[in-house]
Amino acid sequence: MTNEEDKISKKFREKEWSEIRSNDSWTIFKVMSEFVDGFDRLSQIGPCVSLFGSARSAEDDPYYKMADEIAYRICKKGYGIITGGGPGIMEAANKGAQRAGGKSVGLNIDLPFEQNNNPYIDKERSLNFNYFFVRKMMFVKYAQGFVVLPGGFGTMDELFESLTLIQTNKIGKFPIVLVGKSYWGGLLDWVKDTLLTEGNINKDDLDLYFLTDSIDEAVKYIDDFYSKYLLKPNF
Repeated sequence: MTNEEDKISKKFREKEWSEIRSNDSWTIFKVMSEFVDGFDRLSQIGPCVSLFGSARSAEDDPYYKMADEIAYRICKKGYGIITGGGPGIMEAANKGAQRAGGKSVGLNIDLPFEQNNNPYIDKERSLNFNYFFVRKMMFVKYAQGFVVLPGGFGTMDELFESLTLIQTNKIGKFPIVLVGKSYWGGLLDWVKDTLLTEGNINKDDLDLYFLTDSIDEAVKYIDDFYSKYLLKPNF
């Protein structure tokens, strides 16, 4: 590369970086608008439980049916249901909430595949997000508990973020229920046998979640928790 070519290349790099800085400034306002809209609308819904799981689960999947029934029973206890608003386990949970006459909230995210609003979300409680981190805050802030069914990377992300926030006292403890012993067992064995053994977590951290195959136990665990604690936003 000649000196002249190097000067031109440097000029274009500086221009591109300047444009990036400018775009970042405008991104702040886009992020703020999502926070404001989310806080404004979700602060009005009352106590809810966030339910997570795969967008790829079909209606004949046993976990789809469990999600429907768990959401139904949770709503009958007086809670609403918050999901990611998409198909699969999320759809099942919104369906169960609607079937129970409970509040059915969907926090959708713009994705190039898989994600679209399911038809069981209350029209006035359907929100759309561009930013995962804003959406995840809404899941945690307005949830009185998490029910986590089998899912992929997104489900893992939501699960471990909630565990981290509780572990580090960034939010108060709330119940986290993992449904599916055969699905979660290997992961939890690794947490115990590797993370705990290596000293990367404390023994008490193993009490931050509850594992079950039972619909009754899942609902009871959340309801029993709030026989002792007040219902309120988490931070």
